[in-house]
Amino acid sequence: MQTDLTILVVERDKTKAHEIIDALMDGGWNDVTVISSPSALERAVKQQNPDIILIDLANPDRDTLEHLSLVSNARGRPVAMFVDQTDAVKTQAAISAGLSAYVVNGLQKDRIKPVLETAIARFRMVTKMQSELDAAKQALSDRKTIDRAKGLLMLARKISEDEAYNLLRKTAMDQGRKVIDVATALVTAAELLQ
Repeated sequence: MQTDLTILVVERDKTKAHEIIDALMDGGWNDVTVISSPSALERAVKQQNPDIILIDLANPDRDTLEHLSLVSNARGRPVAMFVDQTDAVKTQAAISAGLSAYVVNGLQKDRIKPVLETAIARFRMVTKMQSELDAAKQALSDRKTIDRAKGLLMLARKISEDEAYNLLRKTAMDQGRKVIDVATALVTAAELLQ
């Protein structure tokens, strides 16, 4: 468990805020800041750039969930939200907002540490999957561009697919560039000439 994280807590009730701080410190997290109003979240996030955000709300509506997700940058850091009550619409809104943890039945001191650890793990897993998905999409896009460039070379030079790829690769090596960069330049030039 990483204990050097900066944690921002949104809690209106001072007594609960102290309980949360105590639970976090018991869990080994010492860099904790508490704000009392969700409306101050955006400013606090900009000033402190926390590693994790913990929000405790009694009964948030869908707009509040979406707003808090945006200002907390829930896609850029783990955000755990504790609520007293929910329904299917709010739960779906929380999932869509990208919250790392959405815990119903309120915040209880003994649940804070395991929920935050789970939120961190889930956030890392989702981030890794998104990164892998982005890399796969980029590789597919690059492959399509290279195939298109090979097709252009095959048509213009009357050469085989292997010869077209070897020509792209040799040109890239001669120019100190990547094959995708040469292929993109070729496709772009061909589009300009049409």
